[in-house]
Amino acid sequence: MSYHPPKLQLEDRRKEDEAGYRVSLTAWIMLNIKRIACALLLAIAFTLWSYRPPEYFQTAVGNGGLGPLKFTSNGTFQISIFEDLHFGENAWAQWGPQQDIWSTHVMNQVLDAEKQQIVVLNGDLITGENTFLENSIDYIDQIVAPLVQRNIPFASTYGNHDSAFNLSREDILGREWTYSNSLTSQMVYGEKAGVSNYYLPVFPSNGSITPCLLLWFFDSRGGFHFQQLDASGDLVGQPNWVDQSVVDWFKATNDNLVQQYGTPIPSLAFVHTPTDASRALQTEAGIDAHHQPGINDDYPLAQQGEGWCPDGSNNDSCDYGGQDVPFIEAIASTRGFIALFSGHDHGDTWCYKWDTLLPGTTINGSGINLCFGQHSGYGGYGSWTRGSRQVRVTETMISDLEIETWIRLETGEVVGDVVLNSTYGRDRYPATEDTHTHCPTCE
Repeated sequence: MSYHPPKLQLEDRRKEDEAGYRVSLTAWIMLNIKRIACALLLAIAFTLWSYRPPEYFQTAVGNGGLGPLKFTSNGTFQISIFEDLHFGENAWAQWGPQQDIWSTHVMNQVLDAEKQQIVVLNGDLITGENTFLENSIDYIDQIVAPLVQRNIPFASTYGNHDSAFNLSREDILGREWTYSNSLTSQMVYGEKAGVSNYYLPVFPSNGSITPCLLLWFFDSRGGFHFQQLDASGDLVGQPNWVDQSVVDWFKATNDNLVQQYGTPIPSLAFVHTPTDASRALQTEAGIDAHHQPGINDDYPLAQQGEGWCPDGSNNDSCDYGGQDVPFIEAIASTRGFIALFSGHDHGDTWCYKWDTLLPGTTINGSGINLCFGQHSGYGGYGSWTRGSRQVRVTETMISDLEIETWIRLETGEVVGDVVLNSTYGRDRYPATEDTHTHCPTCE
């Protein structure tokens, strides 16, 4: 015989269950509202903390209180350029981490030998195709450690190897921004623009708030899109030239600065991949060992637009698509533009004053100096002696659009010491010896 509870008891139990459910649901909603609110507040706080408007870079160097970039009391300003460090190769093999150790050694040797006010990391900081998604950004910590230890401001451009399936330019920038002495910025946004496009003003030693030098940084892109595959499962290539949107930004920004200060401001610029103007100078005009001292082993060099067709397709049918012409035209026509420094071609280290119309080109050079640095890392191809190009500007020289530049090798030796002035290209200098070094612990 089955038992049937009184109808009143069942009704009371149902009401209790519903009331308990309502209480539980209300508690769950309130708890999760609190969690969501906390998450939103954290996101807003992080955004406010990480956002750095252009004014930030014009008035202060990071949270370390280093102050604005300016000439020393002696009227000098020096830049150390490290390029093609290529950290992160073959972490699973003995020689990979050893390369990174020796690359850090190169940086330490140069930093201790020179008196720089800023370090420029001019692209290919990491060999992205060799890294894993879980740890690819961690190499930034190794790269900037010598700079953080010395409290030296640094600013980066990104190269073709800094974009890969497991490595994002945006993530590199995010990691750099965790360091108070990082000046790397992003002033142009858009899917095609790249990331490291910005400028930094440098102020005179007398405390004036009018900059006397501008440092421009351009993203030549390249490599592969982050976490993207095409319909065939292949990596998706990224164009390897300075985008038109960046050219437009540069021209408009420079025009605004000229209008604001009433005169063109002398400028230096950094981009990882060289332009076709450098290739034309190398192959058409020719590099003279005594007039343009430096190594010239990467011949012909690899320029922006290499491997791309004029229609924007990326295949083996085209050697060069000409997409960097707007960028070349922009820098060649900008008054006060002194020099453009590139990396990418590890076996080229010369500077050339471009002041003519070269065969196969449509742009007349305006006297801008196109320079390579020195392969700095033990990663990447080639065994040329590692080092760093130095750029020294004085308040006296800058008024004449002149700079001094040389390469400090890891051995301590200085080579290719030249003055980029009105007679550079006619002045005679000692030739640079083509020397090599090898990682002693990588075998």
